[in-house]
Amino acid sequence: MVAGNGPEPAPITIFRAARLATLAAPGDRTGPEAQAMATAGEYVVDVGDLADLRDRFPTAAVVDLGGALVVPGLNDAHCHPSVTAAGRLHVDVSPGAVDDAADVSRVLAERARATPPGTWVVGAGYVPPRDGRRIDRAVLDTVSTVHPVAVVLTHLHTAIANTPGLERAGVGEDTDDPVGGRLGRDAAGRLDGWLYELAFLDRYFAAPPWIEEPGTEAALGALAAENQRLHSLGLTSYCDAIVSPSSWRLYQLARARDELTARVGTLLWSPYAGLARELGVTAGVGDQRLRHVGIKMMYDGALSGGTCFCTLPYAAAGGEEHGMRLADPDAFRELVRDVHTAGGRVCVHANGDAAIAAVLDAIESAQAATPSPTAVRHRVEHCSMTDPDTVRRLAAARVVAVPFGQFVHHHGDRLIEIYGRERAARLLAHRSMLDAGVTVAGSSDHPAGPLSPLLALQSLTTRTTASGQVLGADERLTARQALGVYTVGSAHATGEAALKGRLVPGLLADFTVLDRDVLTVDPATIADTAVLSTWVGARCVWPTP
Repeated sequence: MVAGNGPEPAPITIFRAARLATLAAPGDRTGPEAQAMATAGEYVVDVGDLADLRDRFPTAAVVDLGGALVVPGLNDAHCHPSVTAAGRLHVDVSPGAVDDAADVSRVLAERARATPPGTWVVGAGYVPPRDGRRIDRAVLDTVSTVHPVAVVLTHLHTAIANTPGLERAGVGEDTDDPVGGRLGRDAAGRLDGWLYELAFLDRYFAAPPWIEEPGTEAALGALAAENQRLHSLGLTSYCDAIVSPSSWRLYQLARARDELTARVGTLLWSPYAGLARELGVTAGVGDQRLRHVGIKMMYDGALSGGTCFCTLPYAAAGGEEHGMRLADPDAFRELVRDVHTAGGRVCVHANGDAAIAAVLDAIESAQAATPSPTAVRHRVEHCSMTDPDTVRRLAAARVVAVPFGQFVHHHGDRLIEIYGRERAARLLAHRSMLDAGVTVAGSSDHPAGPLSPLLALQSLTTRTTASGQVLGADERLTARQALGVYTVGSAHATGEAALKGRLVPGLLADFTVLDRDVLTVDPATIADTAVLSTWVGARCVWPTP
C-alpha cells in the first residue's frame, strides 16, 4: 500500500471447523454450510472450503475451532442482564439457595447484620412456594426494622417489602392502587408488603430508583461477570428489555472503557420516553457494540404468573378472571403514535390475546395515520396467545414477534394448570407465525425463565414440558428453524439483520462453537450440548483468553 492512502488492511484469519452452518439467505454469496471462513477485523470476508480459502489468502493464520458445529452467534432478543447483574450484589433467595420462608429470613438477616442501618437489604430470585406459605411484610419486619428490606420475585413483576421499605416507596395504608398495579393487602385490609406489576416496576426503575444502586465499580464488575455467564452459554448478543437512564449510562461507561464484551441493544422504559433525546437514545443510535433499540411499554401481566389480559376468563391470579391490563388504553395509543411518528420503535410487553389485539390496534392506527420516517419494525414482546387472525395482522403490520423460547419446557406444566390444556397448547405459536411470514426472534426473558439458548432450541423443537407432556406438537420447529429464530430473527428484532445473524461475507464474525451438531442430534438432547467457545468480532470472549 502506498503511504498516505489510509490504514493498513486488517490481517486475514481463517477459521476452520468440522461443519459451519452459515444460515445464508437466498441472496448471499455462499451456501448454507461450509468448512471454513476468513475474517478481517470484526467481519467475515469469505466462506467456503479450507483449501480454497488457503489459496486465496496464503499468508493468513489458520485457527482450528474444533468441535462438531459452528453457528452464528446466539442472540437473546429479550432478557434482563442489567437486573441480573445487580442481583449478583444482592442476596440469592432463589430455589436451591433457600428452602422455605424461614431460610429466606435467615439469609436476609445475616446480610442485615453486616449492613449499616438505613441501607437496603435486597433478596433476588424469589419464587413463592406452591403450598401458600409465602413471605410477607410481617416476615420481612422480623429480618429488620432498621433497614429497608425487599425481595424481588424471579419474574420481575412483583416484590415484597418490609415496613421501612414501603415507607421508602411512599406507600402507606391510604395509598391507592396505581393504574396497572396493585398493593397487596391482608384479610383485614392492611398492607401485606406485596407490590404487583406497576406498583413495583415504576418504583424499581424510577430515577432515582426506589432501591439504591451500587457504586459504579461494583456495578461494572457485576455487569462484566454477567456478560461472561451469557458468553458461556453461547450468547454473543442480547437486548436488555428494560433500561433506565442509570443502566443506560452504565452500559455507555462499559462501552467507553472497552469492557462491554457482548453486543447489546437496549429498550428504554416508557416513563423515560420523553427523555430519549436528552439521553441520546433514539432508534438505532449507537454502534455495533451498544445501541438503543426502542421504547419498552407494558400492556398486561405475566404469562407464567397468570395475570395476562385475555378475552376469555381463566383462573387468573389475584381474582381478576380476565387477567390484568396494565395500561390506560387512551394514553397507550397516544404514546405508540408519538414514538412511531418520531421514527422510534415500540416494543410492547403483551401476553394475552386481548392485550396483543389492543397493541396491534394502536400500531395499525399509527401506521395508517403517519408513515414512520425510519421504517422501523415495531415489536410485540412475548406475544404468547395468538389465533390465525392475530398472526395475519402481525405479518401485515411487519411486527416482529419476540415470544419465549424455553417456556414450554420450563413453565409448560404450570401453563396447563392456569389456562387448561387446549388453550395452553396454542400458546407461543412459533411455527404458525413463521409459516405466515412473521419475523420471530428468540427470547428467554431471563430471569423469568432459564437463560440457556440451547435449552430454548430443545423446547422449540420438542414442545415437551419438564414432566414430559407434549404441548402443541403442531407448533414444533425444525432445529434449523429454531436456530434461525435465535440468530437471524433476533437480529431483525433490533434492526441489525444487515450486520449479524448469518456467517456470510460482509457481516460481523460473531459465532459459537458447539461440541455436537444440534442440527442433526435427537432434538430431546439439544440442551446437553456444550459450548466450547464464543467469539465476538472474531475475538474469543469465552473461555476468557
